[in-house]
Amino acid sequence: MSPTPFAPRASCGALVLAAGGGTRFVGTTHKLLALLDGRPVVRHVLEAVALSGLSPIIVVTGAVSLNEVLASPLPGNPEVLVTQNARWQAGMASSLQSGIVVARQRGLAGVVVGLGDQPGIPSSAWQRVADISAPIAVATYGGVRRNPVRIHAELWDQLPHDGDEGARTLIRVRPELVTEVVCEGDPDDIDTSDDFFRWQRHPTTTR
Repeated sequence: MSPTPFAPRASCGALVLAAGGGTRFVGTTHKLLALLDGRPVVRHVLEAVALSGLSPIIVVTGAVSLNEVLASPLPGNPEVLVTQNARWQAGMASSLQSGIVVARQRGLAGVVVGLGDQPGIPSSAWQRVADISAPIAVATYGGVRRNPVRIHAELWDQLPHDGDEGARTLIRVRPELVTEVVCEGDPDDIDTSDDFFRWQRHPTTTR
């Protein structure tokens, strides 16, 4: 039986995955902490989420602490819940599961999931995905599916526990539940130093 779509924004939070080691990034700091336009990469992401109005914002950490990044309030002062994934080296699925544990504890009806290394996804994309009433809502950019992705709570048991895929696995096996949401922005992530230098040359606002 297909899950019943929930009302837009009804008890829906955000889940930002920021636990990876960033081993492909060559620099003096972790890629999430690298300064882009004067702010850490992950701060761009978190501010975009905050400006979308989603709360709570569940942040999954692992390889690096984000305490300093979160020391100052986010726009609108949303509730921020930080959870440490002790198994972050096991891959993205373990981080997603860490965040889902918190979402269950809070009794959320759904979460909008995104990555901490995609500074070009604006608040409007988070808003649009959150506001679509469907079991799975996925942002598209130029017809290509990327983040963020909103997942109904009734589907959380079907998310992977191991490996380096998150919501993509669920989207692949349950295509009939997916609604695409056309969004503006740049969904490219920062994996390497070259990626970071490109962003420095052509910054994209997340506001």
